[in-house]
Amino acid sequence: MNPARIFCIGRNYAEHVAELAQPGAADDGDCVIFMKPASAVVPEDEPIVLPRGLGSVHFEAELVVVLTGGGRDIPEDEALDCVAGLTLGLDLTLRDLQTQLRSRGEPWERAKAFDGSAPLGDFKPYLEQDLQALSFTCHVNGRLRQHGQTRDMRVTVARQIHLLSQLWALAPGDVLFTGTPKGVGPLSPGDQITLAGPTLGTYTWTCS
Repeated sequence: MNPARIFCIGRNYAEHVAELAQPGAADDGDCVIFMKPASAVVPEDEPIVLPRGLGSVHFEAELVVVLTGGGRDIPEDEALDCVAGLTLGLDLTLRDLQTQLRSRGEPWERAKAFDGSAPLGDFKPYLEQDLQALSFTCHVNGRLRQHGQTRDMRVTVARQIHLLSQLWALAPGDVLFTGTPKGVGPLSPGDQITLAGPTLGTYTWTCS
């Protein structure tokens, strides 16, 4: 798909925050919001082309939602009315570059928003299932690397949508990456990465 916009939530699982030892990231319910361009999307039938010469590229498996719109200032208790579909995706991250940027207090875009940084599965219709009771896995070359439980999110999907709508008028086709659990790690050319979740589908990419 060609999303209208891609919003991403960082620091949304406490154990992931801890594994990266991010300074100043106390478990206070805070999260980070950043964006990726439409050129970041990689459909399942295309390879993930890893950037070369820029340090390690880490996988981050995430629940992803697509919105019906909703406009500005959406109340939190009405936010899920704006969800149209669900899938799984990867927030690929140039980890060494992100560490450098963070140490200098600079934005993350160069490490997060490069072309091909958002492999994205096909969206399944949202059937009003509990978005804080979903699970998903990430396998790399057949080895389980991440097992996410959305109940562990520090900021719920509904609150994420509410927070975004305070700054942007949410439009049909806007996509939201909701954060990654612990277990992230580097990818290499030739690696095969598979995301799967009950009701969310199974999606596989090969890195080149």
